[in-house]
Amino acid sequence: MTKERIIIGISGASGITYGIRLLQILKNMPIETHLIMSKSAEITLAYESDLKVSDVKNIADVSHNINDIAACLSSGSYKTLGMIVAPCSIRTMSEISTGVTSSLLTRAADVILKERRKLVLMVRETPLHTGHLRTLVNLSEMGAIIAPPVPAFYAKPNNLEEMVDYTLGRVLDIFDIEIAGMNRWDENSKKRP
Repeated sequence: MTKERIIIGISGASGITYGIRLLQILKNMPIETHLIMSKSAEITLAYESDLKVSDVKNIADVSHNINDIAACLSSGSYKTLGMIVAPCSIRTMSEISTGVTSSLLTRAADVILKERRKLVLMVRETPLHTGHLRTLVNLSEMGAIIAPPVPAFYAKPNNLEEMVDYTLGRVLDIFDIEIAGMNRWDENSKKRP
């Protein structure tokens, strides 16, 4: 039996730690990760992390060139659980919404939508203008799941890493992938005023 596969897209929005940490979490699971990293993400990496591009690519099981439109991920016959774009820039979001794809990252997302698989977009922008909101509605109507990286303070994170892990745990819940140590809401033990 082969491993299940999931595609991780990293675009150029701020918040590259979400994509990197997602790869790290999935590394020890029986899931094959396929990474597509945009050129803008490589630039963002230099601002937000001490890692090199090769370090990030080495965390993934398979790393694809952003310009390789003939990659396996361009075909619906290549089976995956779906795709997570973490973080997802407004440009990437817009390309996916129009179906006019210019890279493997947006082509793979388009394939996920047409095959009715799960596409999760961790859109990382604020504030949003009406055009952004209309694009997000369009994507949701097309089947994408919009999951901005919004922290949950009821989990009482002790540091930034716990906050990132909680957010990614919620995203992985969409794929029924459980991560250890997830501090979930517990209605039964919640003290009420």
